[in-house]
Amino acid sequence: MKIKRDTVLKVKEKMELMDFLSFHLQGKSKNNLKSLLTHGQITVDSQMVSQFNHILTVGQEVKINWNKDREIKKMQGVQILFEDDSIIVANKDAGILSVSTGGRDENTAYNKLKDHVKANNPTNKIFIVHRLDRNTSGIMMFAKTAEAQQLLQSDWKKYILSRKYSVLTEGKVENDKGTITSWLKENTAFVVYSSKTDNGGKKAITNYEVIKKTNNFTLLEASLETGRKNQIRVHMQDLKHPIVGDKKYGATGNPIKRLGLHARVLEFIHPITGKEYKFETQIPASFEKVFKRMRKR
Repeated sequence: MKIKRDTVLKVKEKMELMDFLSFHLQGKSKNNLKSLLTHGQITVDSQMVSQFNHILTVGQEVKINWNKDREIKKMQGVQILFEDDSIIVANKDAGILSVSTGGRDENTAYNKLKDHVKANNPTNKIFIVHRLDRNTSGIMMFAKTAEAQQLLQSDWKKYILSRKYSVLTEGKVENDKGTITSWLKENTAFVVYSSKTDNGGKKAITNYEVIKKTNNFTLLEASLETGRKNQIRVHMQDLKHPIVGDKKYGATGNPIKRLGLHARVLEFIHPITGKEYKFETQIPASFEKVFKRMRKR
């Protein structure tokens, strides 16, 4: 098989990565270019980037690796959005555990990414920084060094600038925006319950804004000021509008066949370089479909 040499391009003016690739690779369709990004074949200054709207600056080097082993990047249920020597940012599907719960289940984002980094060098490691529930999809971050992990975990609020979630709830949320504040505590059955007064648990604050709504469903964006276990799920129950598919916290149905919760935006300061990054994903199509069904009736 003929090996195609990497293409190396210098950035001469500030622009988005997709526009840059379209200009220099004019024989490739947008789908071809998105495929290169999705499969981790584009690096900017030796850092893998998969966001098509990543902003390039003058002097940077963009490399296209035509021969990259795509099977490493096409990990079922996990897509790498960004990777450098210190961190990995990935988008995980609903149904994939973030980390092992102690059983023999190896279908976790952690194990998939661990295998990925070890494929490049058997001594490489990854470290847990935070978690998403198994049935929550979206963006999460792992550290690749103990130093990066320690910095992120010791001062999470310093480095994490914004976390936003797409939330599909049952019923019509009346207020278009609001803030929910309560104290959350887990009982022996591993159910988190909420109290408006200090119950010895952890204070939790969730801000929300309605994106669209009908009498049956509301799509809203929630942003976290704190990161407590099951925080958004419990706070939507407090709002009397449980998340679709969340039987544990009061949902009565599951028309989308999954939990209606997706970690859509992660904005942070890189713990080692100090550079700011913002990663966004699309609102899951299944969240939008319930509104299309309602219009057809």
